[in-house]
Amino acid sequence: MKLYRFLSEDDTSAFCHKVTAALNKGWVLHGDPTYAFDAARGVMRCGQAVTKEVIGEYTPEVKLGEH
Repeated sequence: MKLYRFLSEDDTSAFCHKVTAALNKGWVLHGDPTYAFDAARGVMRCGQAVTKEVIGEYTPEVKLGEH
């Protein structure tokens, strides 16, 4: 099955670490990163979609972060 996650974080090194950790667990970048202003909090936010092929059948109970 193919899994999909959207990673997001404030525009700090924490975002890069989050994406790097996913890549090192076998996730693959999917599309371009996003960058937007969060007016409610007054900060820039980053986002990146990632996908991963794993064995098994998808159900909503799949814990994406555990793969």
